Amino acid sequence: MSEKKIDFFGKRKVFFGISIALILIGIVCNCIFGVNLDIQFKGGSMISYTYNGTIDESALKDLVQEQTPDNQVSFSISKNLAGNNEQGEGYYFTIQFPGTDTISAEVQSTISQALANEFPDNNFEVSEFTSVDPTMGTKFFVKCLVAVAIACILMVVYVTFRFKKIGGMSAGMMGLVALFHDMVIVYFVFVVFRMPIDSNFIAVILMILGYSLNDTIVIYDRVRENKAKMGPKAALVDVYNLSMTQCIRRTIFTSITTLTAIASVYVVCLVYNISSIQSFALPMMFGVVSGCYSSICIASPLWVVWQLRKKEKASSEKKK
Repeated sequence: MSEKKIDFFGKRKVFFGISIALILIGIVCNCIFGVNLDIQFKGGSMISYTYNGTIDESALKDLVQEQTPDNQVSFSISKNLAGNNEQGEGYYFTIQFPGTDTISAEVQSTISQALANEFPDNNFEVSEFTSVDPTMGTKFFVKCLVAVAIACILMVVYVTFRFKKIGGMSAGMMGLVALFHDMVIVYFVFVVFRMPIDSNFIAVILMILGYSLNDTIVIYDRVRENKAKMGPKAALVDVYNLSMTQCIRRTIFTSITTLTAIASVYVVCLVYNISSIQSFALPMMFGVVSGCYSSICIASPLWVVWQLRKKEKASSEKKK
C-alpha cells in the first residue's frame, strides 16, 4: 500500500510521557486536597430547603453554623427552576452532616425556626431530609466498585474473543490499561475541582468505560482489516500506523461532537447553577477527551509493543 502514514508508533514515548505527567500531577493534587466522599458513601445526614429571592450566602451559612456549633457541616446552593414566583428566583439550600454526625429532629427544628426568623421574606421550607448509616454507605460504595470491576472484566473478555486473530488477550489487556488511565483521570478531575465522590462519579466512570472501549475497538478492527489486506509479511508497525492514520479523523471528530453536546449541557447547568448535573457533565468532558487520547495514544501503542516483544521472544527461542 502506498497510502501516506503518520508515524504514531514513533511518538509513543511522548504519549506515554504526557500520561505519566498528568497522573503525577493528579497524585500531587490528591495529596494536597484529599478526596471528599459524599454522604451516599461515607454516611451522614442531609437536609435541603427551598427558598425564594436573594440572600447573603455567607450570612445564611453562618446562621446555620451557629445553630450547629458541635457539628462539621458543608453547604451548597443551587437554583430551583420550578420555584420562581413573585418573591423572586427559587433556590435549594442544602446542608450536609457527614460521617456519624447526624441531625436530630430538635436540631432540624431549631435550624428551620432560625431561618424563618432571620429571613422571613424568603419562605424557607424543608424539601428533603436524608440520613445514611456509615456502614450502609460503605457497602454501597463497595458495590459500585464491584460493578465497575465486573464491567472491566466483561469488556476484556469481549475484546479477547473478538480480536483473536490479532492477539486477543494482549488487545484486551492493553484496552484495560487504557480504561484504568481514563478512570484515574476522571478521579483526579473530582479531586482537583473539589467535587464529592458520589453516584455521579460511578455513572461517569461506567459511561467513559464504554466510550473509550468503543474507540479502541474501532482501531483494533481497522488493524485487523489492514493486516489481512497487507499480508503476513507486512511489518506490524506499518499496519498500525496506516490503521491509525485512517481512523484518526473519525475518532477525533466523534469525540468533538460528543464533547460539544456535553459542554452545552454543562454551560446551561452553570448558568442556572444546577450543581447536581455540573458534577456529572464536567468530569464527563474530561473523560471523553481522555477516552479519545487513551485509545489512540495508550492502548494501541502498548498493544504493538506487546506484539513486537512477543515476536522477539519467539525468535530468540527458535535460535536457541
